Amino acid sequence: MKNRVREQRRHRGLSQAELADALGVSRQTVISIESGRYLPSLPLAFTIARFFDLTVDKMFDPEDGETGA
Repeated sequence: MKNRVREQRRHRGLSQAELADALGVSRQTVISIESGRYLPSLPLAFTIARFFDLTVDKMFDPEDGETGA
């Protein structure tokens, strides 16, 4: 699943550690989400989208890449 986490994080000038702190997750979780190796839970996806003032469908694209199933 493609996502815009890295793009949005960089646009805001945040490090992976700073984003992780803001979201209440580990830096490794942010790295894994950005690389597409980890699909966040629905509550975390909403938290990420809300943090960047985007909707979940703007932040994550289920049509692009694997579905995680």
